[in-house]
Amino acid sequence: MTAPAIELKGISKSFGAVHANRDIDLKVEKGTIHGIIGENGAGKSTLMSILYGFYQADRGTIAVDGQQVAIPDSDAAIGLGIGMVHQHFMLVEPFTVLENVMLGAEGGALLKNGIAEARAELDRLEREYELNVDPDAVVGDLPVGLQQRVEILKALYRGAEILILDEPTGVLTPDEADHLFRILGQLRAQGKTVLLITHKLREIMAITDDVSVMRQGQMVASRHTAETGVEELAELMVGRRVLLRVDKGPANPGKVKLEVKNLDVTDELGVRRVKDASFTVRAGEIVGIAGVSGNGQSELLEAIAGIGPISSGSVELFDIEGEPTPWRPRHGLGHVPEDRHRMGLVTKFTARENTILGYQRDAEFGDGLFLDRKAVLEASKAQMERFDVRPPDPHLKAANFSGGNQQKIVLAREIEQDPDVLIIGQPTRGVDVGAIEAIHRRLIELRDEGKAILLVSVELDEIRALSDRILVMFAGEIMGEVGSEATEREIGLLMSGVRAEDAA
Repeated sequence: MTAPAIELKGISKSFGAVHANRDIDLKVEKGTIHGIIGENGAGKSTLMSILYGFYQADRGTIAVDGQQVAIPDSDAAIGLGIGMVHQHFMLVEPFTVLENVMLGAEGGALLKNGIAEARAELDRLEREYELNVDPDAVVGDLPVGLQQRVEILKALYRGAEILILDEPTGVLTPDEADHLFRILGQLRAQGKTVLLITHKLREIMAITDDVSVMRQGQMVASRHTAETGVEELAELMVGRRVLLRVDKGPANPGKVKLEVKNLDVTDELGVRRVKDASFTVRAGEIVGIAGVSGNGQSELLEAIAGIGPISSGSVELFDIEGEPTPWRPRHGLGHVPEDRHRMGLVTKFTARENTILGYQRDAEFGDGLFLDRKAVLEASKAQMERFDVRPPDPHLKAANFSGGNQQKIVLAREIEQDPDVLIIGQPTRGVDVGAIEAIHRRLIELRDEGKAILLVSVELDEIRALSDRILVMFAGEIMGEVGSEATEREIGLLMSGVRAEDAA
């Protein structure tokens, strides 16, 4: 009988008073794709970091291919054939693909020979696993989907037989995610073992052979994927039944609160990113913007938020009476950016400090010169409680929260300011199923309270479920408007640049 690729027994890990892992048992069979799911903060990433040598377990044992091993660091993990692709890539952006793959494994003093051998091996790996990427391309110039392929190539180049992927689709478009799954299928077919950490249940059902569920630091269940379903897995993750659909009544739109007229955005390279965009958002409605990532949605949101350039056109806000009001970001306009790390948070700051970013001069937090630290702390505690941020520690640095809990910090900050207009980019990116339910419910509540919401998401299901009207963007242009009852095909054609009259 073949020994498991990985077998963990009694793994426990604490960080001070926080028990990240409690007596974890896990068995992963060779040549399979094994999913690890759980809410944000359930301990998934900590467990995989122990397996990769970043952390040391307080107690418990690890066996690889049936042999008990010690993994004091990542070098030891690599030596045992374990590779890891992190949620946030570990790449040197000014280096080329080839240089990144070789880094740390240059092949001795004769670098020229090492480069030639590495190029040949990289070419073999790309062909064998459909990981095509230009070896001479500068990594910083590549889209995230190709950067992820570089991370996988790095692991395979170092001889990985067991590959850990931590939330690999959190930064990918749907097409890029589909391609990743094809790559994982190729890896499995070649006898590799894949550990897939995710909170997306559809991904689990689509690609894995087995799935294990973590909750609050414990392993609560393991299933053959073919013998379970999304409803059971969601309940196991959260510990209660989860509503996997958005429960909402019809919208009751009021006066126009946001009007965009003939908006053009041209970037510093002279590329026209947004082309003559015009639309309105009314009080009491959610207007969704659908489209494949990179078609102008980001630049449109940044222009409306006042943090990106406007080449021509205008953005207008209106007060309760429908009269124009001065367009001032942070005054009646809330903004949840698409990229929480680049724009939403300062990860070196604490949660308490991130609570007031952009609002630090508001009267409730001080007199303009000095902060009222007690008020800031109390506001942070209250927001963390209302939005179920885990762990609820205002003094913890933002970098030490999981991606989903970082997202909750940003959402809490913007929503708690009670804006009349809320523009949101990718509201549930990197967020687990229980938190998605809560965020969706809160957005519907805000709509029903009379807020005007502009929503951008690459998750088409999310756009269709939340939106009262849907605008579709392609190549910077709004191709058309459809209702929430529109089919995936109708929206998909517009996302591809085909208008309804052209398809007829």
